[in-house]
Amino acid sequence: MAAWAAASAGARVVLLERSTLPRYKTCGGGITGTSLRSLPPGLRLPARDTITEVTFAHDGRRERTRRFAEPLLCMVLRDELDAALVEAAVQAGAVLRQETLVRHVEQSADGARLRTDGEDVLARTVVGADGSASRIGKHVGVVCDQVDLGLEVEVAAGARAEQWKGRVHLDWGPLPGSYGWVFPKGDALTVGVIAARGRPEETRAYLAAYLRRLGLDSAEVLRDSGHLTRCRTPGSPLRRDNVLVAGDAAGLLEPWTREGISFALRSGRLAGEAAARLAAGAPGPAYEEAVEAELGVEMAAGRRCLRLFERRPGLVHAALSRTARGADGFARISRGETTLARAFLHRGVGPAVGLLSR
Repeated sequence: MAAWAAASAGARVVLLERSTLPRYKTCGGGITGTSLRSLPPGLRLPARDTITEVTFAHDGRRERTRRFAEPLLCMVLRDELDAALVEAAVQAGAVLRQETLVRHVEQSADGARLRTDGEDVLARTVVGADGSASRIGKHVGVVCDQVDLGLEVEVAAGARAEQWKGRVHLDWGPLPGSYGWVFPKGDALTVGVIAARGRPEETRAYLAAYLRRLGLDSAEVLRDSGHLTRCRTPGSPLRRDNVLVAGDAAGLLEPWTREGISFALRSGRLAGEAAARLAAGAPGPAYEEAVEAELGVEMAAGRRCLRLFERRPGLVHAALSRTARGADGFARISRGETTLARAFLHRGVGPAVGLLSR
């Protein structure tokens, strides 16, 4: 996304990819309305399903399905989405170099030298979008105060494909702040759980129990993976002179749901536009200020929701699954019609969340 934005702004861009596209990435693959509106114009989303139903459960109990007249989410495989975004960047003028691993960054007053496992790359400006274990993020000095472990399996849907079509399952889990999900992708189902890092055995046990409860423990496993998500500490650096970071490399994601695609798309666009200005020596709004204004407020709201969810998951479950207002709020946020931050501006909502989080 950063490469597309910078190239679209007229910059000469090289996009370095450590692997060969398309390549697998652990990800639920849920595309919100905000993500849809953040995609490059004209990009055709490689959607595998469109969601109009959500089944909520609280650690396997009190299950309830809500149906909605308008779609909430689209489901994608990340290798297909990422390949489509790279193609958009190339069409905008970016040059793609695959199988190029960046090992080190050296900065000077004139730009940066990227030491790779092949030919070095010289650039006036660099955007690091190399994931939650980012080398560029370490160089910039990104600090994260929330680290979570996500475990995920993709299983063959088989005869269950029709049963899951158009419906996701969300389970508020047994560990503080944990939850599980089932996302349908046509002939496959993505099943995952996430919880705070530090309790790996309990997190694995939660995933195993979740699969058993859903009758998916005997399904053919297509992929089995795990990853750490890292959420940026407020005020953490996003730039070191002419080197910027975006997406997971910057720790930009929603702290409660750990949704990162919309944050990656939006921060990538902001970083690409800022990088093009920096490379051209043109004045413009600071990247850090733009991120804080667009994404920082949403992350702050997500932290407040996470605190409430950690303390009172049953209350959150009841609000979303049993009340029309809660279900409507979930739907509007999923569609990108509002945000958690705007919801807190409603009279009584913010104070109530603060009181219940204690």
